[in-house]
Amino acid sequence: MNFPQPLAGGRRPILLLLSAALALVLGFVTFTADQSMRAIIYGGYWAMLVISVLFGWSMWKILRADWRGWAAVLSARRWPSVLVGACGLLLLVHENYGFKILMDEVMLLGTSMSMHFDKLALFPTRGHDIIGAFELLGGNLDKRPLFQPFLVSLLHDFTGYRPENVFILNTALTFALLFLAYRVGCRISGRGAGAVLVLLLTSLPLLAQNATGGGFEVLNLVMILAVLLLGMRYAEKRDGDSLDAFFLASVLLAETRYESVLFLVPVGLLIGWVWWCDRRISLTWIVTMGPLFLVPYALHNRVFSVHSSAWELASKPGFDRPFALSYIPDNLVHGLNFFFSTSGDASNSLILSVLGFVAVPFFALLVLKTLRHLSLVPPVRGALAILSLGFAAHTFLLMCYFWGKFDDPVIRRLSLPLNVFLGIAVVTVTAELRAKTRVWCGLAGLIGISMFAFSIPAMARHDYTLEYYAGREMEWRREFIAAHPEKDYLFIDNDSIIWITHLISATPVKQALDHKGNIIFNFHNHIFSAIYVFQRYSVDPATGLLSLPKDDDLGPDYTLEKVWERRFTPLSVSRISRVVAIAAGPTAAPKVAPAATKHSPEELEKIRGQYLDNFIKHLP
Repeated sequence: MNFPQPLAGGRRPILLLLSAALALVLGFVTFTADQSMRAIIYGGYWAMLVISVLFGWSMWKILRADWRGWAAVLSARRWPSVLVGACGLLLLVHENYGFKILMDEVMLLGTSMSMHFDKLALFPTRGHDIIGAFELLGGNLDKRPLFQPFLVSLLHDFTGYRPENVFILNTALTFALLFLAYRVGCRISGRGAGAVLVLLLTSLPLLAQNATGGGFEVLNLVMILAVLLLGMRYAEKRDGDSLDAFFLASVLLAETRYESVLFLVPVGLLIGWVWWCDRRISLTWIVTMGPLFLVPYALHNRVFSVHSSAWELASKPGFDRPFALSYIPDNLVHGLNFFFSTSGDASNSLILSVLGFVAVPFFALLVLKTLRHLSLVPPVRGALAILSLGFAAHTFLLMCYFWGKFDDPVIRRLSLPLNVFLGIAVVTVTAELRAKTRVWCGLAGLIGISMFAFSIPAMARHDYTLEYYAGREMEWRREFIAAHPEKDYLFIDNDSIIWITHLISATPVKQALDHKGNIIFNFHNHIFSAIYVFQRYSVDPATGLLSLPKDDDLGPDYTLEKVWERRFTPLSVSRISRVVAIAAGPTAAPKVAPAATKHSPEELEKIRGQYLDNFIKHLP
């Protein structure tokens, strides 16, 4: 009987185990929660800088080694560049640039602002124009990972601070995403598969919405495909440069979205598989010390233990746990409702969903077959099978998430990695059928027909963006800023970070109530050209009367004059008012509004629907 020989590797495997043990101690034992947060606040920027520079250097070595092959591909065929450029433009032209998901995107922008000005990983809570110089006076550590705000802060560093820099980054990342999708398809089954995968992603209105937004979703997809491609290269080349780039890309992926850390598991499995096949542990110094690069993620994750509100359970009454197996059935129903909606207002791609869900069972069987015979399959196929486990783990986690309903306007973006996986499943299964050129052309033609019949009309209407009133309300604030470019005024708004990130002095309502004397001082001394207040009124569907929630109420001491007003939902009115007088003396508390009748979410939705139906019937 022949037993497998032990893996050879020298002293570096011992050092890897020691660095892993040290990383566990530093990440979970050594520091208290408060110390962990302070470590990220003051060291998060520099950690991202070190990891990004190392990743950039490793990528430079790979590209330099492969340059002749890239040059030959680019000179032989020009149509892939045209395809990627045209599809990227198609995703960008139908949507207006703006902040689509609040408060995620503004928090990320705020963190990039502090990284730019102070090299601190904070989102600002107070900011003021002090005799012409805008100063950040306070902030907190956000729960969101730091890679995206770090990249935006680099744009600020090289081009000057502008909130719109995040749109520039996402525009560039959109073209990078389609290029990487093309390369993934080519690695699976040639240029036809690459073109089909690009077209499938372009048919997704949800991608267009996020490509023109300020979030980290497009970067997350770019890093997922980068990890996939680099994993394929490492499985083939098995050299140190490939290993460094592959590992560092996975670390940056973990620092892009919270749940993307799950991809580290198949990354480790792939590296272990290569070592097993080679009968030796081949380590570079970067990978040997690699576990220490994950310490910032572990420290940052302590935010969830310090601030229980970070899970946002209060946003969905009736839930007391962020994850549970009992959430799966309901989330599956909502997920299918998203993927197979034919209304055009769900931001889904019907052709991607249909082809993808047909292909997934066959893809799963192919993965199982590949994993059972890893030693006999081509390296690229083995890497694809192993890394696809990351997509499966990601989807399973979201199905266990209390807010994992893909048909929710806020949550749809979380389905983007699954949509990419569906596209990969389609081209992989088609390749297994030994598809020839005419099959890929026919599939591309079918996708093109679906795009013109379904996707492009949905992108043109962008109902999926308009139904999310918070995003439209944000753009309304930006309209006010554009109409008042002097920016020498103060805003009282519970979402003060929106104004601060646009270099406008702002403070929340509670601050204005608790420190009314400071507001009076500024008001009487004309330190600001004006003091404005943003408030959101609720509409009583029975009487039509407006009522102000307690959190937005400044009380009777503040006399307000309406300036701008707009209605974004049937049962709410957003208003910007100017402060024209402030009563001196002790602060008078806001009047307590009569207790409103409590309704379940289903009852509230029914009331809104009835009100909207009545509104439509009475249109002039």
